[in-house]
Amino acid sequence: MRRFIVIAAASVSLAGCSSSSLDAFKPAPRTVTVQLDSVPSGADARTSQGQSCKTPCSVEVPAAEGFSVSYTLANYQPLTVPVQVTHQPGDLTSAATTTVDPNPVVGELQPVTPPKPVRKRPRKPRAPKAAPAAASPTAASPFPDPAAAPAPAPER
Repeated sequence: MRRFIVIAAASVSLAGCSSSSLDAFKPAPRTVTVQLDSVPSGADARTSQGQSCKTPCSVEVPAAEGFSVSYTLANYQPLTVPVQVTHQPGDLTSAATTTVDPNPVVGELQPVTPPKPVRKRPRKPRAPKAAPAAASPTAASPFPDPAAAPAPAPER
């Protein structure tokens, strides 16, 4: 009975191997977690690899050589931030490491400045200039100017 179980188990495992490829033995692509944030919060963030979320959030990204994150928010200018991924292979004394720079990825969005409205003011008509008056209005008057200094008294 033991031989039958061992032979049956071996045949099932061999049958499974013949129908599948060796892709199952390939390592899964490495992923890194990247924190995404924006100023102001609530922007839509989309990586160049297709992941998206509303900030603040985090996404799992395949550990490629680099990618970018694009931020969009109503009434703000869109912004794209490049992200660098660095792989350090491990050796006998240390493990392999993957670093993401920057992490967290923060996008500072600038408000869209609306164009200044052009105001056209109606021009006020200018008053016509008055004709030049006589040298002094009191010179034509028969009465002396009270603010003026008194005239010298006639000599006798």
